[in-house]
Amino acid sequence: MNEGELLLNVLKVFGLSALSFFIAFFSTPLLTHYLYKHKLWVKNVERQAISGESAVVISGILKNRTQPNTPRMGGILIWGTICFVTLLFWAASRISDSAMLSKLNYFSRNQTWLPLAGLVAASFVGFLDDWLHIHGKGKYIGGGLELTYRIVLVLLIGAVGAWWFYGPLGARSIAIPFWGDLYLGFFFIPFFMLTMLAVFSSGIIDGLDGLAGGVLASVIAAYGGIAFFQQQIDLAAFLGVMGGALLAFLWYNIPPARFYMGETGMLGLTTALTMVAFLTDAVVVFPIIAFPLVLETGSVIIQVVSKKIRGKKVFRAAPLHHHFEAIGWPHYKVTMRFWVVSLVTALVGMVIHLVGK
Repeated sequence: MNEGELLLNVLKVFGLSALSFFIAFFSTPLLTHYLYKHKLWVKNVERQAISGESAVVISGILKNRTQPNTPRMGGILIWGTICFVTLLFWAASRISDSAMLSKLNYFSRNQTWLPLAGLVAASFVGFLDDWLHIHGKGKYIGGGLELTYRIVLVLLIGAVGAWWFYGPLGARSIAIPFWGDLYLGFFFIPFFMLTMLAVFSSGIIDGLDGLAGGVLASVIAAYGGIAFFQQQIDLAAFLGVMGGALLAFLWYNIPPARFYMGETGMLGLTTALTMVAFLTDAVVVFPIIAFPLVLETGSVIIQVVSKKIRGKKVFRAAPLHHHFEAIGWPHYKVTMRFWVVSLVTALVGMVIHLVGK
Protein backbone atom coordinates (compact mmCIF):
# COMPACT_ATOMS: atom_id res chain seq x y z
CA MET A 1 0.00 0.00 0.00
CA ASN A 2 1.52 3.33 -1.07
CA GLU A 3 1.28 6.54 0.94
CA GLY A 4 -1.54 8.00 -1.16
CA GLU A 5 -3.66 4.88 -0.88
CA LEU A 6 -3.04 4.72 2.86
CA LEU A 7 -4.17 8.32 3.23
CA LEU A 8 -7.38 7.61 1.31
CA ASN A 9 -8.09 4.55 3.42
CA VAL A 10 -7.57 6.52 6.62
CA LEU A 11 -9.90 9.23 5.30
CA LYS A 12 -12.48 6.63 4.38
CA VAL A 13 -12.51 4.94 7.78
CA PHE A 14 -12.06 7.90 10.12
CA GLY A 15 -13.77 10.51 7.96
CA LEU A 16 -16.93 8.42 7.62
CA SER A 17 -16.77 7.62 11.33
CA ALA A 18 -16.72 11.34 12.18
CA LEU A 19 -19.52 12.04 9.70
CA SER A 20 -21.61 9.27 11.26
CA PHE A 21 -21.04 10.74 14.72
CA PHE A 22 -22.20 14.21 13.74
CA ILE A 23 -25.25 12.93 11.83
CA ALA A 24 -26.33 10.84 14.81
CA PHE A 25 -25.46 13.58 17.30
CA PHE A 26 -27.61 16.23 15.62
CA SER A 27 -30.41 13.75 14.86
CA THR A 28 -30.84 12.74 18.48
CA PRO A 29 -33.03 15.72 19.51
CA LEU A 30 -35.46 14.82 16.72
CA LEU A 31 -35.60 11.18 17.79
CA THR A 32 -35.91 11.91 21.51
CA HIS A 33 -38.62 14.48 20.85
CA TYR A 34 -40.65 11.76 19.12
CA LEU A 35 -39.93 9.17 21.84
CA TYR A 36 -40.94 11.53 24.65
CA LYS A 37 -43.96 12.86 22.78
CA HIS A 38 -45.36 9.35 22.36
CA LYS A 39 -44.22 8.21 25.84
CA LEU A 40 -42.24 5.25 24.54
CA TRP A 41 -40.84 4.19 27.88
CA VAL A 42 -41.33 1.15 30.09
CA LYS A 43 -44.16 1.63 32.58
CA ASN A 44 -43.39 -1.44 34.71
CA VAL A 45 -39.86 -1.96 36.07
CA GLU A 46 -40.66 -5.41 37.49
CA ARG A 47 -38.35 -8.08 36.07
CA GLN A 48 -38.62 -11.83 35.71
CA ALA A 49 -35.74 -14.27 36.04
CA ILE A 50 -35.03 -16.91 33.38
CA SER A 51 -36.28 -19.57 35.79
CA GLY A 52 -39.67 -17.87 35.85
CA GLU A 53 -39.90 -16.26 39.28
CA SER A 54 -39.85 -12.52 39.89
CA ALA A 55 -36.34 -11.03 39.99
CA VAL A 56 -36.82 -9.27 43.33
CA VAL A 57 -33.29 -7.88 43.77
CA ILE A 58 -33.04 -6.51 40.23
CA SER A 59 -36.54 -5.03 40.38
CA GLY A 60 -35.59 -3.25 43.61
CA ILE A 61 -32.40 -1.88 42.07
CA LEU A 62 -34.29 -0.59 39.05
CA LYS A 63 -36.93 1.10 41.20
CA ASN A 64 -34.24 2.96 43.13
CA ARG A 65 -32.00 3.82 40.20
CA THR A 66 -33.98 4.01 36.95
CA GLN A 67 -34.91 7.52 35.83
CA PRO A 68 -38.70 7.73 35.42
CA ASN A 69 -40.13 8.22 31.96
CA THR A 70 -36.91 7.53 30.03
CA PRO A 71 -37.66 6.15 26.56
CA ARG A 72 -36.31 2.95 25.05
CA MET A 73 -35.55 2.38 21.34
CA GLY A 74 -32.48 4.62 21.30
CA GLY A 75 -30.91 1.95 19.12
CA ILE A 76 -32.91 3.38 16.23
CA LEU A 77 -30.38 6.21 16.21
CA ILE A 78 -27.51 3.75 15.68
CA TRP A 79 -28.84 1.49 12.95
CA GLY A 80 -30.75 4.36 11.33
CA THR A 81 -27.53 6.38 10.99
CA ILE A 82 -25.61 3.38 9.67
CA CYS A 83 -28.25 2.70 7.01
CA PHE A 84 -28.44 6.38 6.05
CA VAL A 85 -24.67 6.82 5.63
CA THR A 86 -24.36 3.52 3.75
CA LEU A 87 -27.14 4.33 1.30
CA LEU A 88 -25.94 7.93 0.92
CA PHE A 89 -22.48 7.02 -0.32
CA TRP A 90 -23.68 4.02 -2.30
CA ALA A 91 -26.19 6.22 -4.16
CA ALA A 92 -23.66 9.05 -4.59
CA SER A 93 -21.12 6.66 -6.12
CA ARG A 94 -23.74 5.45 -8.60
CA ILE A 95 -24.98 8.91 -9.59
CA SER A 96 -21.62 10.68 -9.79
CA ASP A 97 -18.46 9.83 -11.72
CA SER A 98 -16.31 11.16 -8.89
CA ALA A 99 -13.44 8.83 -8.01
CA MET A 100 -13.53 10.12 -4.43
CA LEU A 101 -17.21 9.23 -3.95
CA SER A 102 -16.57 5.83 -5.46
CA LYS A 103 -13.74 5.30 -2.98
CA LEU A 104 -15.90 6.35 -0.03
CA ASN A 105 -18.60 3.84 -0.95
CA TYR A 106 -18.03 0.85 1.32
CA PHE A 107 -21.13 -1.16 0.41
CA SER A 108 -19.50 -4.30 -1.02
CA ARG A 109 -20.72 -7.86 -1.55
CA ASN A 110 -17.77 -9.63 0.06
CA GLN A 111 -17.36 -7.37 3.11
CA THR A 112 -20.41 -5.38 4.18
CA TRP A 113 -23.57 -6.82 2.68
CA LEU A 114 -23.89 -9.52 5.31
CA PRO A 115 -23.25 -7.50 8.52
CA LEU A 116 -25.54 -4.73 7.27
CA ALA A 117 -28.33 -7.21 6.45
CA GLY A 118 -27.86 -8.90 9.82
CA LEU A 119 -27.93 -5.54 11.59
CA VAL A 120 -31.21 -4.53 9.96
CA ALA A 121 -32.95 -7.89 10.41
CA ALA A 122 -31.98 -8.28 14.06
CA SER A 123 -32.78 -4.63 14.81
CA PHE A 124 -36.35 -5.16 13.64
CA VAL A 125 -36.67 -8.21 15.90
CA GLY A 126 -35.38 -6.07 18.75
CA PHE A 127 -37.79 -3.29 17.78
CA LEU A 128 -40.71 -5.70 18.15
CA ASP A 129 -39.46 -6.76 21.59
CA ASP A 130 -39.10 -3.12 22.68
CA TRP A 131 -42.56 -2.26 21.41
CA LEU A 132 -44.17 -5.12 23.34
CA HIS A 133 -42.14 -4.23 26.43
CA ILE A 134 -43.18 -0.58 26.31
CA HIS A 135 -46.85 -1.50 26.02
CA GLY A 136 -46.67 -4.23 28.66
CA LYS A 137 -47.71 -6.96 26.22
CA GLY A 138 -46.32 -10.46 26.22
CA LYS A 139 -45.93 -13.46 28.49
CA TYR A 140 -43.31 -11.99 30.80
CA ILE A 141 -43.71 -9.62 33.71
CA GLY A 142 -43.35 -6.18 32.17
CA GLY A 143 -43.98 -7.45 28.65
CA GLY A 144 -41.70 -8.24 25.74
CA LEU A 145 -41.20 -10.86 23.05
CA GLU A 146 -40.95 -14.35 24.52
CA LEU A 147 -37.39 -15.64 24.86
CA THR A 148 -38.21 -18.73 22.80
CA TYR A 149 -39.36 -16.58 19.88
CA ARG A 150 -36.27 -14.38 20.12
CA ILE A 151 -33.98 -17.42 20.12
CA VAL A 152 -35.73 -18.91 17.10
CA LEU A 153 -35.51 -15.65 15.17
CA VAL A 154 -31.82 -15.19 16.06
CA LEU A 155 -31.09 -18.76 14.96
CA LEU A 156 -32.96 -18.12 11.72
CA ILE A 157 -30.84 -15.04 11.01
CA GLY A 158 -27.80 -17.10 11.97
CA ALA A 159 -28.80 -19.87 9.58
CA VAL A 160 -29.00 -17.40 6.68
CA GLY A 161 -25.63 -15.93 7.64
CA ALA A 162 -24.07 -19.40 7.98
CA TRP A 163 -25.38 -20.40 4.55
CA TRP A 164 -23.87 -17.24 3.03
CA PHE A 165 -20.48 -17.97 4.56
CA TYR A 166 -20.59 -21.68 3.71
CA GLY A 167 -21.99 -21.18 0.21
CA PRO A 168 -21.05 -17.96 -1.65
CA LEU A 169 -18.00 -17.21 0.56
CA GLY A 170 -16.83 -20.83 0.78
CA ALA A 171 -15.94 -20.74 4.49
CA ARG A 172 -15.01 -24.12 5.97
CA SER A 173 -12.56 -23.31 8.76
CA ILE A 174 -11.71 -20.83 11.52
CA ALA A 175 -8.31 -19.37 12.39
CA ILE A 176 -6.66 -20.30 15.68
CA PRO A 177 -3.96 -17.75 16.66
CA PHE A 178 -0.42 -19.19 16.75
CA TRP A 179 -1.73 -22.53 15.48
CA GLY A 180 -3.40 -22.25 12.08
CA ASP A 181 -6.76 -23.05 10.53
CA LEU A 182 -9.16 -25.51 12.15
CA TYR A 183 -11.20 -27.25 9.45
CA LEU A 184 -14.87 -27.60 10.38
CA GLY A 185 -16.43 -28.55 7.07
CA PHE A 186 -20.22 -28.72 7.30
CA PHE A 187 -20.00 -28.17 11.07
CA PHE A 188 -19.12 -24.56 10.27
CA ILE A 189 -22.87 -23.92 9.91
CA PRO A 190 -23.98 -25.02 13.41
CA PHE A 191 -20.86 -23.42 14.89
CA PHE A 192 -21.82 -20.10 13.28
CA MET A 193 -25.40 -20.35 14.53
CA LEU A 194 -24.39 -21.26 18.09
CA THR A 195 -21.86 -18.41 18.15
CA MET A 196 -24.56 -15.96 17.12
CA LEU A 197 -26.84 -17.30 19.84
CA ALA A 198 -24.07 -16.95 22.44
CA VAL A 199 -23.33 -13.36 21.42
CA PHE A 200 -27.06 -12.59 21.40
CA SER A 201 -27.27 -13.71 25.03
CA SER A 202 -24.63 -11.11 25.95
CA GLY A 203 -27.17 -8.38 25.20
CA ILE A 204 -28.07 -8.52 28.90
CA ILE A 205 -25.20 -6.07 29.46
CA ASP A 206 -27.57 -3.27 28.43
CA GLY A 207 -28.67 -2.56 31.99
CA LEU A 208 -26.89 0.60 33.16
CA ASP A 209 -26.60 4.10 31.72
CA GLY A 210 -23.66 4.08 29.30
CA LEU A 211 -22.58 0.51 30.06
CA ALA A 212 -23.43 -1.26 26.80
CA GLY A 213 -22.42 1.69 24.62
CA GLY A 214 -18.96 2.03 26.18
CA VAL A 215 -18.20 -1.69 26.13
CA LEU A 216 -19.39 -2.18 22.55
CA ALA A 217 -17.41 0.86 21.40
CA SER A 218 -14.20 -0.91 22.45
CA VAL A 219 -15.25 -4.12 20.69
CA ILE A 220 -16.11 -2.25 17.49
CA ALA A 221 -12.81 -0.33 17.58
CA ALA A 222 -10.83 -3.57 18.01
CA TYR A 223 -12.50 -5.25 15.06
CA GLY A 224 -12.15 -2.07 13.04
CA GLY A 225 -8.41 -2.20 13.71
CA ILE A 226 -8.25 -5.86 12.71
CA ALA A 227 -10.16 -5.20 9.49
CA PHE A 228 -7.93 -2.22 8.62
CA PHE A 229 -4.69 -4.13 9.16
CA GLN A 230 -6.07 -7.02 7.08
CA GLN A 231 -6.85 -4.63 4.20
CA GLN A 232 -10.61 -5.14 4.61
CA ILE A 233 -11.11 -1.42 4.19
CA ASP A 234 -14.81 -1.52 3.36
CA LEU A 235 -15.48 -3.51 6.51
CA ALA A 236 -13.28 -1.17 8.55
CA ALA A 237 -15.28 1.78 7.19
CA PHE A 238 -18.55 0.05 8.08
CA LEU A 239 -17.28 -0.47 11.63
CA GLY A 240 -16.13 3.14 11.73
CA VAL A 241 -19.63 4.32 10.82
CA MET A 242 -21.08 1.97 13.44
CA GLY A 243 -18.66 3.26 16.05
CA GLY A 244 -19.37 6.90 15.22
CA ALA A 245 -23.12 6.39 15.59
CA LEU A 246 -22.60 4.47 18.83
CA LEU A 247 -20.45 7.24 20.33
CA ALA A 248 -23.13 9.80 19.51
CA PHE A 249 -25.66 7.57 21.26
CA LEU A 250 -23.29 7.24 24.22
CA TRP A 251 -23.02 11.03 24.49
CA TYR A 252 -26.72 11.14 25.36
CA ASN A 253 -26.78 7.82 27.24
CA ILE A 254 -24.24 8.56 29.97
CA PRO A 255 -25.86 9.22 33.40
CA PRO A 256 -28.49 10.49 33.53
CA ALA A 257 -29.51 8.77 30.31
CA ARG A 258 -31.69 10.70 27.90
CA PHE A 259 -32.84 7.40 26.39
CA TYR A 260 -31.94 3.71 26.46
CA MET A 261 -30.62 1.60 23.62
CA GLY A 262 -33.19 -1.18 23.96
CA GLU A 263 -33.18 -4.48 22.12
CA THR A 264 -33.50 -2.76 18.75
CA GLY A 265 -29.97 -1.50 19.23
CA MET A 266 -28.41 -4.28 21.28
CA LEU A 267 -29.66 -7.18 19.19
CA GLY A 268 -28.72 -5.46 15.94
CA LEU A 269 -25.19 -4.65 17.12
CA THR A 270 -24.44 -8.09 18.57
CA THR A 271 -25.67 -9.76 15.37
CA ALA A 272 -23.57 -7.50 13.15
CA LEU A 273 -20.50 -8.01 15.36
CA THR A 274 -20.89 -11.79 15.16
CA MET A 275 -20.77 -11.59 11.38
CA VAL A 276 -17.84 -9.18 11.52
CA ALA A 277 -15.95 -11.64 13.74
CA PHE A 278 -16.34 -14.34 11.08
CA LEU A 279 -15.58 -11.98 8.17
CA THR A 280 -12.28 -10.99 9.80
CA ASP A 281 -11.61 -14.64 10.74
CA ALA A 282 -11.19 -13.42 14.31
CA VAL A 283 -14.07 -15.26 15.95
CA VAL A 284 -11.76 -17.27 18.24
CA VAL A 285 -10.54 -14.10 19.96
CA PHE A 286 -14.07 -12.70 20.33
CA PRO A 287 -14.31 -13.91 23.97
CA ILE A 288 -11.16 -11.90 24.72
CA ILE A 289 -12.07 -8.79 22.75
CA ALA A 290 -15.58 -8.80 24.20
CA PHE A 291 -14.63 -10.18 27.63
CA PRO A 292 -17.20 -8.14 29.61
CA LEU A 293 -19.94 -9.66 27.45
CA VAL A 294 -18.63 -13.13 28.32
CA LEU A 295 -18.60 -12.21 32.02
CA GLU A 296 -22.20 -11.05 31.86
CA THR A 297 -23.44 -14.18 30.09
CA GLY A 298 -21.34 -16.45 32.27
CA SER A 299 -22.67 -14.90 35.47
CA VAL A 300 -26.25 -15.68 34.44
CA ILE A 301 -25.39 -19.28 33.52
CA ILE A 302 -23.56 -19.80 36.83
CA GLN A 303 -26.46 -18.27 38.76
CA VAL A 304 -29.11 -20.44 37.09
CA VAL A 305 -27.08 -23.67 37.39
CA SER A 306 -26.25 -22.98 41.04
CA LYS A 307 -29.88 -22.33 41.93
CA LYS A 308 -30.98 -25.53 40.16
CA ILE A 309 -28.28 -27.78 41.65
CA ARG A 310 -27.40 -26.20 44.99
CA GLY A 311 -30.59 -24.27 45.66
CA LYS A 312 -28.47 -21.18 46.35
CA LYS A 313 -27.31 -18.13 44.43
CA VAL A 314 -23.67 -17.38 43.72
CA PHE A 315 -24.27 -13.68 43.04
CA ARG A 316 -26.61 -11.26 44.79
CA ALA A 317 -28.10 -10.65 41.37
CA ALA A 318 -27.30 -11.58 37.79
CA PRO A 319 -26.09 -10.44 35.30
CA LEU A 320 -22.86 -9.39 36.99
CA HIS A 321 -23.30 -5.61 36.79
CA HIS A 322 -26.41 -5.91 38.97
CA HIS A 323 -24.43 -7.94 41.50
CA PHE A 324 -21.99 -5.06 41.91
CA GLU A 325 -24.90 -2.67 42.32
CA ALA A 326 -26.46 -4.96 44.92
CA ILE A 327 -23.30 -4.98 47.05
CA GLY A 328 -23.20 -1.19 47.07
CA TRP A 329 -21.18 0.01 44.07
CA PRO A 330 -22.63 3.20 42.53
CA HIS A 331 -23.88 2.52 39.01
CA TYR A 332 -21.40 4.97 37.46
CA LYS A 333 -18.49 3.13 39.12
CA VAL A 334 -19.71 -0.18 37.69
CA THR A 335 -20.01 1.36 34.23
CA MET A 336 -16.60 3.02 34.19
CA ARG A 337 -14.78 -0.04 35.51
CA PHE A 338 -16.44 -2.16 32.84
CA TRP A 339 -15.25 0.39 30.28
CA VAL A 340 -11.66 0.05 31.52
CA VAL A 341 -11.76 -3.75 31.43
CA SER A 342 -13.35 -3.67 27.97
CA LEU A 343 -10.68 -1.36 26.55
CA VAL A 344 -7.84 -3.49 27.90
CA THR A 345 -9.25 -6.84 26.77
CA ALA A 346 -10.20 -5.45 23.34
CA LEU A 347 -6.58 -4.34 22.79
CA VAL A 348 -5.23 -7.69 24.02
CA GLY A 349 -7.56 -9.66 21.77
CA MET A 350 -6.74 -7.53 18.73
CA VAL A 351 -2.99 -7.95 19.29
CA ILE A 352 -3.31 -11.73 19.78
CA HIS A 353 -5.17 -12.08 16.50
CA LEU A 354 -2.88 -9.86 14.43
CA VAL A 355 0.37 -11.28 15.83
CA GLY A 356 -0.89 -14.86 15.88
CA LYS A 357 -1.92 -15.02 12.22
